[in-house]
Amino acid sequence: MNFQKIFVLFSFSILFLLLGCTQSSDSPLPEQQIALKECKQLCNASLPKSDIDWPSGPCLGNPMQQNPDWVCDIAQNPRIALDDIAGNQCSAFPSPTNHFVELDSQCNLIKFY
Repeated sequence: MNFQKIFVLFSFSILFLLLGCTQSSDSPLPEQQIALKECKQLCNASLPKSDIDWPSGPCLGNPMQQNPDWVCDIAQNPRIALDDIAGNQCSAFPSPTNHFVELDSQCNLIKFY
């Protein structure tokens, strides 16, 4: 009887750890979700504009209005040397903002920083 209780507790513990680890690594944090939503709105609103230089990876939110601790930057996916030029990056990062959302030119998420 003792062995069965220990086995059941051990099994549930392992299952709990596996589920917890899987969910946290795949899901953006609430703050990231809010910043991503605003960044995608900025990107989608900018897509039809012909005066935007998409290959240079424009900064669309520097900082973002609803999320002033975040910037919204466009980059190549995969990144190229052009994306690392300071003039092609958001000037508000890393100061005064602390985070940025990086999207590709089709408004798909590349990475959070």
